[in-house]
Amino acid sequence: MTPHRPHILLGIPVYNEQAHVTKVLAEVRRYAGEVLVIDDGSTDDTPLLLARQAVEVIRHAENRGYGRSMQDMLRWAKFDGYEWLITMDCDEQHEPAAIPRFIAAIVRDRCDVISGSRYLRTDAWGPWAGGSPPRDRRAINATITAELNARLGLSLTDAFCGFKAYRVCACDRLSLDIDGYDFPMQFWVQAAAERLRIEEIPVRLIYHDPTRSFGGPLDDPTTRLDHYRRTMYREIERCEASLRPEALADFDEATAAMCPQSV
Repeated sequence: MTPHRPHILLGIPVYNEQAHVTKVLAEVRRYAGEVLVIDDGSTDDTPLLLARQAVEVIRHAENRGYGRSMQDMLRWAKFDGYEWLITMDCDEQHEPAAIPRFIAAIVRDRCDVISGSRYLRTDAWGPWAGGSPPRDRRAINATITAELNARLGLSLTDAFCGFKAYRVCACDRLSLDIDGYDFPMQFWVQAAAERLRIEEIPVRLIYHDPTRSFGGPLDDPTTRLDHYRRTMYREIERCEASLRPEALADFDEATAAMCPQSV
C-alpha cells in the first residue's frame, strides 16, 4: 500500500526582498512543488522579479504586516485544499535545504505544528553557526519564550522562528487577526487553548544583517517587549476559559510592569 503523501503548500512572505527573492525561490523550488508568495506591498523591484517566477503571488497594495501575510497564507491553503502549510522567510536566514526535514516530520503525523528552533541544537551547528543575533533580539526571544512556557505549559525554545509547518485543518480552529510582528503571541496562546500538538525541530541560526529594522517604535527593545506582552496578555484574557490557571498567574503585576505607551 502506498503511504499517503500530504498535500503541502510552501508559503513565503516578502517585503522589499529584491536582493534575495530570485535566489531563494530558485533554491526553494528544488524542494517544494507548490509555492505561494505574499508580497506585502514591496516598493522595490520585488514585484517585477516575482513576475518572472513560476509561483503563485498575492500582492498587498500596501504594507499590512507579517501577521496579515500569515493569515493570507493559511486562508489560501484552506481554500485550495492543502493539508499542510510550510512557511519560511525570504532573507536567506532560513535554509531551503531544511524543507525535507519539515516534510519528514509532517509524514510522521504526530503533531499539528512543527516549529523550527534556532536554539534547540547546539552541538554540530553551534549556537551561533551563521552569525550572532542582536543581543536585544535574543534576550527578548528568551524572555517571551520562557513566559509563554510558564503560562501555557509549553516547551518551546524559540517562540519567534518563522520557519514552521502548520496542519491547515487544525489552524482553522483558530481566530487569528493580528497583522503585525506580534502575530506569534496570538498564535501560541490560541494553539495552547485549542490543545494543538506542537513539535520543535532544529534549524540553523543565521543572521546576515543584524541591523535589519522592525520599523517605527518597535526598533526600541523596551517598546517591542511591551508590545509582545500586551498581545500575549490580551489573548490570554480572551482564551482564559480554555487555558490552565497558571496562564493568569501574577497577571495584575505583569500588566502594571509594562510601559504605558502603546504601538
